[in-house]
Amino acid sequence: MKATVLPKGSRKLLNAWAFYDWANSVYSLVIISSIFPIFYGALFRLAEIEKVTVFGGEIARAPLISYTTSFAFLFISLITPFISGIADYLGNKRLFMKFFCYLGGLSCIGLYWFSLENIYLGLVCYFFGLVGFWVSFAFNNSYLPDIAFPEQQDGISAKGFSLGYIGSVILLIFNLAMVMKPEIFGIQDSPGEAAEIKAMKYSFVSVGFWWIAFAQYTFYHLPKGFKKEGPRVNVVLNGFMELKKVWLQLGHEVKLKRYLRAFFVYSMAVQTVMLIATYFGEEEIHWGSDSERTTGLIVSILVIQIVAIVGATLTARASKAFGNVRTLIAVNILWVLICVYAYFVIAPIDFYIAAGCVGLVMGGIQALSRSTYSKFLPKTTDTASFFSFYDVTEKIGIVIGMLLYGIIAQVTGSMRDATILLGLFFLVGAYLLTRVHRNPKS
Repeated sequence: MKATVLPKGSRKLLNAWAFYDWANSVYSLVIISSIFPIFYGALFRLAEIEKVTVFGGEIARAPLISYTTSFAFLFISLITPFISGIADYLGNKRLFMKFFCYLGGLSCIGLYWFSLENIYLGLVCYFFGLVGFWVSFAFNNSYLPDIAFPEQQDGISAKGFSLGYIGSVILLIFNLAMVMKPEIFGIQDSPGEAAEIKAMKYSFVSVGFWWIAFAQYTFYHLPKGFKKEGPRVNVVLNGFMELKKVWLQLGHEVKLKRYLRAFFVYSMAVQTVMLIATYFGEEEIHWGSDSERTTGLIVSILVIQIVAIVGATLTARASKAFGNVRTLIAVNILWVLICVYAYFVIAPIDFYIAAGCVGLVMGGIQALSRSTYSKFLPKTTDTASFFSFYDVTEKIGIVIGMLLYGIIAQVTGSMRDATILLGLFFLVGAYLLTRVHRNPKS
C-alpha cells in the first residue's frame, strides 16, 4: 500500500519526522552512554587484562575504543557530503536514510558477538553503528525545511528531541532491569559467561530491533526527496562539489556563515561533553565502591535524559519569546557556568546536580541549533547538501574537541582540568553568536 503524499506542515508529516528521534535515540543512550561502556569495561576486568593485540600491536582498552570512535567520526565527516550530494541528484533521500538506519540497527545486533576473542568483529560493528546513526540522522535533519514551515521548525525540532529522550529512557529502564535482575527474564549464567553480561548483549539486540521497527513509521510518511535539476555529471564526486558550492554560497549568506562559525565552536564542547561525561564521572567522582559507581553513573544518565525533555521544551518556548540567537547565547553562558562547577565536583550528590544542569541545556541547545540553522538557509531544494555541510561541521568539531580534551587531560593528568577548555569553547561560541545579527560590514 502506497502512502499518501502529505502536504508540507501537516501534523501527521511533522510527527512522522519527529518520531525518528524516538526510533534512533536508543542507540546514543544505550550503546554510547550507558550499557555498552559498562559491558566493554567488564570484558577486560573479567579477563583480568588491560591490553589486547590488535593489528599486530598491543593497545589498552581506553585508547582502543577512543581511536575507533575518532576514526568513525572522521569517516562520517567524509562520507556524509558524498552520499548527500548523490541523494539530491537522485531525488531520494529516504532511500539513503533507510540504508544507514538498517546499517546502524544491524550493527547494534552484531554487538551481541562482541568479545575479546572476536575483537575485530566487535569493533567493526561498533564502528558501523556510529556511522549508521550519524549519517541517517543527518538525512533526517535535512528533511526539516522540506516538511516544516519556519514558524513550525523550533517546536517540531524540540518535539523530536523530547520523543527521543522519552523512548530511549523507556528502553534503557527495561534493559537495566534485565542487567540487574536477569533471573526475572529467564537469563541464567552459562559456562564462561555471566548472566549480567548476557543480559547486556540482549540489550544491544533490543536497540537494533527498536531502531529499525519504529523507523518504519517515519519512512512510510516521509517524501522521497527533491530531484536535482540539470545534467548529472561527476556524480561520484558530486557530493564534494556540492559541499564546495555550499561553502562558496556562504560568502553571500553572512548570517548563515557567522552562525555556522559559532556553531562549530560551541558544538565541539557539546559533543565532547556527551562523549566523555560517563568517563569523567567514573574517574573523578568519589563513589565509594564499584557497585555504587555503576549505580551512580546509571542514575546520572537517567537524570540527564529526563531533565532534557523539559530543557528542550523550555528552550523552544524561550526562542519564541526572545529569538533563537539570543536564547542560544544564554544557553551557552549556562554551559560556561556548568563547566566551572564541574571543575569542583567531587561528591556523588554534586555530580547528580551537574547531571541535572547538563540535561536541562543539552537537549535545548541541540534542538534549537538544528532549527536555527534551518531558518537561516537560503531558499533552495538542495537541503541535503546544506545539512551535510552542517553535519560535517559538527563532526570535524568532535574530532578537534576530543583531541584537544585528550591532550590537556594527558598533559595535566586530570580530566577535571580539561573541563575549563570546554568552558572556553562555550564562551567563545556565545561571543560569536552575538555577531550573527550585526551589520555585515562589522
